[in-house]
Amino acid sequence: METISQVSDFLWTYVIITMLVGCAVFFTIRLRGVQFFKMGEMMKLLFSSTQNEGKADKSHKHINSFQAFAVSLSSRVGTGNLAGVASAICVGGPGAVFWMWIMALLGASTAFMEATLAQLFKRKGADSFYGGPAYYMQYGLHSRWMGVIFAFFIIYTFGMANQITQSNTLCDAVSTAVNEAAGHEVLPSISVAIALTLLTFGIIFGGIQRISRFAAMVVPFMALGYMVLALYILIVNIAEVPNMICLIVERALGIRQAAGGMLGMAVMQGVKRGLFSNEAGEGSAPNAAATATISHPVKQGLLQALGVFTDTLVICTCTAFIILLSGLFDNGQDGIILTGSAMEHHLGSFGRWFLTAAIFLFAYSTIIANYFYGETNIRFITKKDWAVQLFRVVTGFTLLMGGFMSLQQTWCLVDLGMALMTIINLIAVLLLSKYAVRLFKDYFKQKQEGKDPVFHKDIIPELEQDIEW
Repeated sequence: METISQVSDFLWTYVIITMLVGCAVFFTIRLRGVQFFKMGEMMKLLFSSTQNEGKADKSHKHINSFQAFAVSLSSRVGTGNLAGVASAICVGGPGAVFWMWIMALLGASTAFMEATLAQLFKRKGADSFYGGPAYYMQYGLHSRWMGVIFAFFIIYTFGMANQITQSNTLCDAVSTAVNEAAGHEVLPSISVAIALTLLTFGIIFGGIQRISRFAAMVVPFMALGYMVLALYILIVNIAEVPNMICLIVERALGIRQAAGGMLGMAVMQGVKRGLFSNEAGEGSAPNAAATATISHPVKQGLLQALGVFTDTLVICTCTAFIILLSGLFDNGQDGIILTGSAMEHHLGSFGRWFLTAAIFLFAYSTIIANYFYGETNIRFITKKDWAVQLFRVVTGFTLLMGGFMSLQQTWCLVDLGMALMTIINLIAVLLLSKYAVRLFKDYFKQKQEGKDPVFHKDIIPELEQDIEW
């Protein structure tokens, strides 16, 4: 485990941060600040009816753009928003929050790029479209070997390592809450892991249609409830908010000499946990983006950019404010334990139980979305049905492992997987970015003409044979 940690630290320190920031700035410039100046269009797409979008036969099963958005958001909004933010603050200090914000603001352009490309190169399946980075590597770059390597990385990261992290956080939170209420151990973590595994099987054996319906139902409910509670805590502690904002900025920029030594750690943790949470550039969310039946790829690109804002600038910020306003951020606690203590500080025993419920919904929805990402990429590697069935069994095994492993062990596994995925995905997105930019210009040209934009293959004639629209 120590060797894995060293390799991961090297990649994050010298490769990942440079690539993430460099690509995000480059894409922001190429897309004319789409994440800043097209927010109105994003919100319009989110709230508009998408049930009948697309040109497919009406007898064909559809996943609309909101459902695809919900699946990707259910992966983004997980324990990274609760335990991940707490770990970032514990290790990197309050300044890590600032760098999470910066990565979200810039990274939204990367999310737009990869989602738009996933839509462009998606394939038509029996129940829905499917696609993702492995597919735009094969059909856009004509490099199947690159797609296969990426597919293995995402299967490891999301199908295994990330699942252990989600399970670990969920099991710890539920068993701790029940045992503390009982006054002695009545619910060990492994019991929660077994129940979680059985619940997960009930969803994943239903395929993408059941997964998308589950996400569209659960994600808005859980996110809104958490935001309302955070808003209440913010209002109650409104007098402390200016000092909290100053603390975040000071620690982020090393303004105070005492915090200067933490500057590098704040940047590192902010970028790491920001990526774990919002996934911009990692290559995971495009797997969900590709499933939507829409009239133009840019529509899903805009929605996925909005997803980054929703995840980091809203949900992660809620957790950060709850922790910082409690004053407990430097008490030595880490992960979900720190978030739980902060909740209890503000709301008493209700806070602990609310957090337990939030963790269950956040982690469970993420587990379901992560499984879908893994299955999509297994189907890219092989069409054999036994491989999917085996992966479902492996999913159950990894969820059970979450009942045994420690928090830092699970983060170590996830960090390495995220690093490997991000490197190969960003290379592909950079090489294909010219097509996403061309689609971006076409979309807003049609908007200026008063049309509801529709994609036509002749926009990119050199790729007509590789596109299944």
